[in-house]
Amino acid sequence: GVMYFLAPGQVLRVETVEDTTGEPSGWLLLIHPDFLWNTPLSKNISRHDFFGYACHEALFLSEKEEEIIHGISQNISREIQGNIDQFSHQIIIAQLEGLLRYADRFYNRQLITRRISSHRVLSQLEALLDNYFNQNEQVLKGAPSVQYVSEKLNVSPNYLSGLLKTLTGQSTQQHIQEKLITLAKQKLSTTDLTVSEIAYELGFEHLPSFSKLFKNKTNQSPLEFRRAFQ
Repeated sequence: GVMYFLAPGQVLRVETVEDTTGEPSGWLLLIHPDFLWNTPLSKNISRHDFFGYACHEALFLSEKEEEIIHGISQNISREIQGNIDQFSHQIIIAQLEGLLRYADRFYNRQLITRRISSHRVLSQLEALLDNYFNQNEQVLKGAPSVQYVSEKLNVSPNYLSGLLKTLTGQSTQQHIQEKLITLAKQKLSTTDLTVSEIAYELGFEHLPSFSKLFKNKTNQSPLEFRRAFQ
């Protein structure tokens, strides 16, 4: 079984290949945004990053997982087709919350069990960042963005951050920042460049932005860090 999640405004097209054996099967659960209004789910649904994943990052379910999801869909179906009462809305919302929590669990399992491909993406990210800074692209383009990195690795920003958090505990943005701090430390400890010059070489337009990031990551200002090597 395969699950794919779409947010409002996204487009889905389903095609079947004529020479395949067997009839395609499946179901769609479509939820109007107004149905979530005035419920905790309306605030929390944005926390589920998989609504921003690409098609090739779909969730592949085991038989046991598929049974769980199918059971929830049947519960929702029975509520919709039954006699609507004052409890119907709350019960359906509770079922939806359960479905999304299971999806979070199953996606986490998928990222763990696909460690070979996941670690390959991590290696590709490190190589991409190394190449970016070795060629001094940050001087002209600024520090690499999450969107830039995701496009180069051919994965969606949400999926990449989810994968990296599972492997390393850090998001894509945090990986980029760690790379910047490592380079900043090298320049502060081995060159006579001013802090402003280092900030510029790392792609920062404004010195305060660089100093703030460095302080947040190291609990030291750039000058305080440099004094330890003088």
